[in-house]
Amino acid sequence: MTGPAALDDVRALLDDALTRWGGVPDAAGRLAAARRRLDEPLRVAIVGRVKAGKSTLLNALVGARVAPTDAGECTRVVTEYRHGATPRVVLRGRDGAARDLPVRRDGGGLQLDLAGTAPEDVATLVVDWPSPDLLAATLVDTPGTGSLSTGTSDRTHAFLGTDAGLAGADAIVHLTRRPQPDDLAVLSAFQAATGATGTLTTTITVLSRADELGAGRIDALHAAEAAARRMSADPALRAVSSAVVPVAGRLALAGRTLRHGDLVALRSLAAADPAAVTGMLLTADRFSRPETPVPLSAEVRAGLLDRLGLFGVRLSVALVRAGIGDADALAAELLRRSGLVELQRLLHVHFTARGGPVRAAAALRLVESLLEEHPVDGAEAVRAEVERIRLAGDDLAELALLARTRAPGGPLPAALAAEGERLLGATDTTPAARLGLPADTPPAALRTEALQALRRWREAAADPLADRAAADAADVVVRSVEGVLAALDAAPGSAGAGPGPGGAGEQRDRDQQEQPGRRDQRDPVEVGVPRRGALRHVEDQQGR
Repeated sequence: MTGPAALDDVRALLDDALTRWGGVPDAAGRLAAARRRLDEPLRVAIVGRVKAGKSTLLNALVGARVAPTDAGECTRVVTEYRHGATPRVVLRGRDGAARDLPVRRDGGGLQLDLAGTAPEDVATLVVDWPSPDLLAATLVDTPGTGSLSTGTSDRTHAFLGTDAGLAGADAIVHLTRRPQPDDLAVLSAFQAATGATGTLTTTITVLSRADELGAGRIDALHAAEAAARRMSADPALRAVSSAVVPVAGRLALAGRTLRHGDLVALRSLAAADPAAVTGMLLTADRFSRPETPVPLSAEVRAGLLDRLGLFGVRLSVALVRAGIGDADALAAELLRRSGLVELQRLLHVHFTARGGPVRAAAALRLVESLLEEHPVDGAEAVRAEVERIRLAGDDLAELALLARTRAPGGPLPAALAAEGERLLGATDTTPAARLGLPADTPPAALRTEALQALRRWREAAADPLADRAAADAADVVVRSVEGVLAALDAAPGSAGAGPGPGGAGEQRDRDQQEQPGRRDQRDPVEVGVPRRGALRHVEDQQGR
């Protein structure tokens, strides 16, 4: 659980690295970008082939139609969506110049226009939008990979750093209907560019347009869930992605933007003759015909089709018939069924709740790569500091293990797997959520539950019948529980804080004494050395 102190250490490391590599322009530029990133929201790129549904999914995540979904020129450029108090659009050209573009509102969303600039002359569009969903992460809409236009695909490759440049994103949401070799190559190259190869912490795969599986039947999303499970078992995809989740993007967007007028129209359909409505909903053409057996204007039906899609209309009518008569309740049910809620949970657990550690880990890997590319004086001290910082936090170990637990035959003991995932932060990273207790549980009760969990997982880690993978996985969970106890001890007014009698610190000391075989996981550089300034301490030691 990497905290502010660890991020301060990474900042100090990067500041020192900027001095050491100041005479190497390429290295200095990459270090400066990494230093800025530490204090910015996480940058999550939406990546996929043409027509994969990237812009629709981004709109659903933002809760407004801000990204163009047609095949216009704006879909051929990299566009960043970040939180801002008021809407603003800035075009950054490849010549380094930046200029504001007119903000054209379209209903509750935005209409983008390059104002005559050719897409190939645009470095990025930057859109500020007042959405709370953009506070934790900046979302980046990228041109389709595998496009017939090589220039369009090249812009995405350049942004992701897969062409030997600096990656413009910290993490990826990868949309696909069926992974192709070049899709997997993009993800693999991104991980190589960010130094994340093998960590499985920077990519989530979305089985996109999930409502189109099963010929758009009402049970299509169940078919999509089964397809996602099969896809997640693919070794090639598992090597580059931490999870696969099916999402019906248009249905999700409908849930985020549902209007009361939509509900009124859906009620009219639900109340009409079922056979007549079923006939209308066979195809989009039938639903759009001027004359229908339901007294609903062609304009209203066109609006429903645009906002919900044919599958969304079918599902919504069925839900209204089942008794959902409130717009908020219907919207919530559409969101749940769309898969967006599960995707949002995964984004929180894997990315935004651990935004600092994800960026910090990328910065550490950058410094390691520079040590190989451009050796400098004091390289051993730099390596020692990188390792000390890495061992001081366990967030990335948690994420890597979470990724493996989602695959068949995960390393956690079967009887404890559900608890283990929760303790690793699969639902949230607060102590109460990790322990499976209500948010208002008193600290003393949290501490009692944590100590019981600690004993269970130490026994699992020491089980002589467990294989190495299971023992190592249990050991990661042990460290997570120890982190929970440390957080509880550090809480203001904690009765168990500090090493005093009866506190959790003393209990952990007793537990350690009861298990002499348990290895000490502390970095020897860290023992007895203040966190700040440790790099100079190592250099002094090596210089003596």
